[in-house]
Amino acid sequence: MTVQPIRLFGDPVLRSQADQVVDFDKELRTLVKNLTDTMLDEGGAGLAAPQLGVGLRVFAFDVDDVVGHIVNPVLSYPDEEEQDGPEGCLSIPGVYVDTKRRQNVVAEGFNEHGDPIRLIGTGLMARCVQHETDHLDGVLFLDRLDAAGRKDAMKQIRASDWYDLAKPPVVKTSPHGRGLFGLGR
Repeated sequence: MTVQPIRLFGDPVLRSQADQVVDFDKELRTLVKNLTDTMLDEGGAGLAAPQLGVGLRVFAFDVDDVVGHIVNPVLSYPDEEEQDGPEGCLSIPGVYVDTKRRQNVVAEGFNEHGDPIRLIGTGLMARCVQHETDHLDGVLFLDRLDAAGRKDAMKQIRASDWYDLAKPPVVKTSPHGRGLFGLGR
């Protein structure tokens, strides 16, 4: 198993836009495996590369017994229908707040080998795909909340065991090393 530490709220990598994947190689397949193993170990519905400290546009998902991943996702929405329900994040453990998302989404991208894929999601899968794609753009679900929801989320964060205002967030070194995929990070 290749479970990796997950970056927590306050880590700057979670607020950075991820780069397009250009090399579909062994390193990318290792990243996909790490994402999938970590997500499954934590019991999450999804996990994006920035949550492991890697600034690349890839995420894994596990929704309704469908486990997979998508590289360089581009989203489109077939309609305007919305859903509103509890949403959480492995980078903000224990915090769940009702968040509005689109009910239906189409994600087009690639698998780990560079083959084109298309994922059509509704309900929880649509929520997961939107949430993880937001991570690739440096957006957290907290940014999608109204003022009352954000206030509630921040209250939960400040009360959590993992959050400490007296010390800055710990920024760990990526387990994938500097210069992975030629990024020089």
